[in-house]
Amino acid sequence: MKISFVVPAYNEQALLTRSLTAIRDEITRAGQVLGRDAEIIVVNNASTDRTREVAEAIEGVRVVDEPRKGLVQARWRGFEATTGALIANIDADTIIPPGWLSEVMRQFERSETLVGLSGPYVYYGVPARVNFVVGAYYRLAYTVYLFNRFVLDVGSMLQGGNFVVKREAMLKLGSPSERFSFYGEDTDMARRLSRVGGVKFTFRLPAQSSGRRLVGEGVFTIGLRYSMNFFWATFRGKPFTEVWQDIREEPS
Repeated sequence: MKISFVVPAYNEQALLTRSLTAIRDEITRAGQVLGRDAEIIVVNNASTDRTREVAEAIEGVRVVDEPRKGLVQARWRGFEATTGALIANIDADTIIPPGWLSEVMRQFERSETLVGLSGPYVYYGVPARVNFVVGAYYRLAYTVYLFNRFVLDVGSMLQGGNFVVKREAMLKLGSPSERFSFYGEDTDMARRLSRVGGVKFTFRLPAQSSGRRLVGEGVFTIGLRYSMNFFWATFRGKPFTEVWQDIREEPS
């Protein structure tokens, strides 16, 4: 199965190169070939810095533009530009580790009904105690995910910036909900996808992500905000938080 990586990027000149390099290296490790078995598409989402230039400097990367600022809008624009049977949604500050792509292929080959797959984040740039707290949060969220998916049948769980979906499932969903632009968009996607097929969250698919938002706004504030948006998106079909703060790093 050909896989398309979609990387939305708003003013991400500082971290984008590392993310794209990790994707390209993982494609090579998995024995796939850019252009034939995989593609990388960066969505320049109304950036005002050198994001486009940074992306274009990475061999094999294709850049498309989405002038409407918003994560959901950027991901959909990227999807429209893809050709793969699988669409990997990776954030511009996310680093996929060795073995990530092999695990994705293994999971989708094992189950024909699987339409969505996701895993947790391990944050870089934060003290070890932060990841300890985040790990406990994920385990609690996993329990809720199991209950919602297998008992209540009201949806599933995806980690925005580290999830893969089948193209055919996305086409059945149609255009994204205009009610979401940032918070809750991954939960809304999981809820809608679960009507089409299986949506799985597994600790076998971790990825690294910048801890800048945790540092900038606080671990417990972020945990509470994401929890509220998870429940609002699952049971009310709309975000709890409709505005967000852009936290970016200056290039070194």
